[in-house]
Amino acid sequence: MPRPFELNLRHLRALSAVAGRGSLSRAAEAVGLSQPALTQGLGKLERQLEVALFDRRPDGVAPTAAGRALAERAERAFGYLAAASRPGRGARGFTRPEWLMTATQLDAFLHFSDAQSFVGAAGASGASQPAIHRAVRDLEQICGVTLAERRGRGTVLTPAGRAMARGVRLAAREIAAGIAEARGDGADVDRITIGAMPLSRALLLPHALAAWLREAPETVIDVVEGSWRELIEPLLDGVIDLAIGALREAPPAGVEQVPLFTDRLAIFGRAGHPLAGRPVTLDQLAARQWVVGPPGTPLRAHWEALFAGRVLPEVPVECGSVMVIRGMLAQSDLLTLLSPDQVALEVEAGMLARVGPDLPDMVRTIGITTRVNWRPTARQQRLIDLIHSASSETRLPENR
Repeated sequence: MPRPFELNLRHLRALSAVAGRGSLSRAAEAVGLSQPALTQGLGKLERQLEVALFDRRPDGVAPTAAGRALAERAERAFGYLAAASRPGRGARGFTRPEWLMTATQLDAFLHFSDAQSFVGAAGASGASQPAIHRAVRDLEQICGVTLAERRGRGTVLTPAGRAMARGVRLAAREIAAGIAEARGDGADVDRITIGAMPLSRALLLPHALAAWLREAPETVIDVVEGSWRELIEPLLDGVIDLAIGALREAPPAGVEQVPLFTDRLAIFGRAGHPLAGRPVTLDQLAARQWVVGPPGTPLRAHWEALFAGRVLPEVPVECGSVMVIRGMLAQSDLLTLLSPDQVALEVEAGMLARVGPDLPDMVRTIGITTRVNWRPTARQQRLIDLIHSASSETRLPENR
């Protein structure tokens, strides 16, 4: 299957024009190509994809299902490139820079943005350093902005360069999805990358992935662990397809959130903790040392709300890793605030225990976070469906 930037961008841009006008001659005029050049370009696309994109008829042409799929994805790809490259105030670029970019330039720039050096980009792409350098400078001329600049002994992306890298990566993802959908060979994406926040790693995601494996798809699942702060930029960049974890009350622009379930929090300590198994007041809890996540996280906000009006307890360790927290609880008298799902196995094994009263007001919403207007492929949607199913099948009684 061809890679996204092995296809000619001008020919991809022409797909919507051909589909909309039903005529090669009118479409050629709209996209600035001769009719023979457009005909040859479409023929090359069809040979690369090994599918027919248009039905030729006496009265014109009509897109096949493959042609419509690729045209729609290509249009979305050019939308990302347009948003990333539109010249701002004072810029000297062209009015429609996305129409002038070549696949070779974008592929080179994406390698450069990943490597943050011309040497690294050349090694990863197989192109020469002068070719990578020329591609980056050509894009700067087209967009009328500086995309990369020297800093010390290295080269870094400017804010405009980071925006361009994001747009190019998202465009590549759309074209790749369009290629797979057009070919219709079942595996519409070869990899799906999931950002896994702490809660999702305990029960929800393993359950969904086990169901996925039982269907034996060819698609590989990459799980990237991290906090919300660590995952949000890769999600917006298109490095991650979707993230699972606690939703934010005020997510940044470009993010869409879909709730899965409400998580009820509880206090935990080691089995045999001095406060375990007996009535406990907030004053007694406030007198203890805690291990909790860093400020700015939803869990930390709930913990601080628990002691509203009081001096906050001492927190000798701030940690967002549930694995580390579980280990520290088992070996000390520290307390923590977590979801029962996250320590269910340790509680069942008698290592940890609930401490203190029920906390009916301590709830957070767990869900799926994606980019706004992200359109999943059939395989990606199937995984999302399995995650929804797992969210209801893996809930502990107190969280239902």
